[in-house]
Amino acid sequence: MDYNKTFSAGDINGGIVNVVVEVPLGTIEKYEWNRRNLRMEIDRLEPTNMPEPVNYGFIPQTIGGDGDALDVFIISSASIPTGTVIPAKIIGIMKFNDEGISDDKIVAVLEDSQYKDLADIPESVIKKITNYFSHYKDESGSNQTQVGEWLGVMDARRAISESAERWESKTKWSLNNRLVSIISM
Repeated sequence: MDYNKTFSAGDINGGIVNVVVEVPLGTIEKYEWNRRNLRMEIDRLEPTNMPEPVNYGFIPQTIGGDGDALDVFIISSASIPTGTVIPAKIIGIMKFNDEGISDDKIVAVLEDSQYKDLADIPESVIKKITNYFSHYKDESGSNQTQVGEWLGVMDARRAISESAERWESKTKWSLNNRLVSIISM
């Protein structure tokens, strides 16, 4: 299945996005969607003392600042299996830099969660997530990650909309190039 052909980004203005879960809460296996091969692949194993503190994945039909689909994590006490597509409520964005490249993370919760925005999330949870993303690559020797500001829903929606526009622009460009190639034959 091609997640980007099957699922849209969701109802961005309504505050709900579709999330394809790559890495479940509590695991050390870092799965990543390979869009060329259309399958989930293990990218790396995290140190056993650094299991994933959230359900982590991407929003279909988006392109983030790093050129990949826009990252999103779902704050939840339930672990969601790899490959699951689930609607999630947008509550903010964590500004993030990975080896000099903008790689922001949309912050979401399950649709029926009582949390409405970042102010509802316990400070201890924010600190745990910040610590994880600040140090999860330490053992690889290449950790140059930096967690920036945590911003609200409007900033998150703007980032998602811009990422969806990049996807649409790239898709139209690719389609136009294919048509030109076919016509030139």
